[in-house]
Amino acid sequence: MAKTLHCCVITPEQQLFDAEATSVVLPAHDGLIGILHDRAPLLCELGTGVLRLESEKEGTRQFYVDGGFAQVLHNEVTILTERAAAAENVTRSDANKALEQAEKMPIKDEKSAAARSRAIARAKAQLQIATK
Repeated sequence: MAKTLHCCVITPEQQLFDAEATSVVLPAHDGLIGILHDRAPLLCELGTGVLRLESEKEGTRQFYVDGGFAQVLHNEVTILTERAAAAENVTRSDANKALEQAEKMPIKDEKSAAARSRAIARAKAQLQIATK
């Protein structure tokens, strides 16, 4: 039996995941971070992307996450994110529609360019995990 760590994914609205995982790959603000049993403590800012959890009971689970923080301490991974969705709840048509809308956002200044870029990144992350 593989060594596990406890993982929770929490948004302001709900707790999306609360179970044991054998590995976690999370989208930090500066790249992907892999987490296994007995990892050194970590606190990091999350970016926008795909969170992947490997579990013996549930197999591979993927979530879209958008910002927040991740803490790893004593084989517990806590992910606090502003927005998240399980892959099974993300449709390809909704993600494509979000991407189309993001690409149509007008660029007037640096602030609007950054907002457009973030919206495109969100839509592309959702497209990566869309199942339907």
